[in-house]
Amino acid sequence: MSVKVKFLPDDVTVIAEVGEPLLEVAKRGGVFIPTGCVMGSCHACEVELEDGTPICACISAIPPDTKEFIINLYSDPVW
Repeated sequence: MSVKVKFLPDDVTVIAEVGEPLLEVAKRGGVFIPTGCVMGSCHACEVELEDGTPICACISAIPPDTKEFIINLYSDPVW
């Protein structure tokens, strides 16, 4: 099933498949998400869902049962 993934504030939309790694979807859309450990421990890749819930992009995939998945990117001056 295809899911529309929207990256804010850049307003980039990418069509993805359920279960596809979020970092791969972002890369395909030309969206840069910084990474560190790529295991979810360092939180360098942390982004927010539309409701403000933080997730680590390196260990997250496109969830089932959704038509649109909105990701809020923010920059962390430490990284």
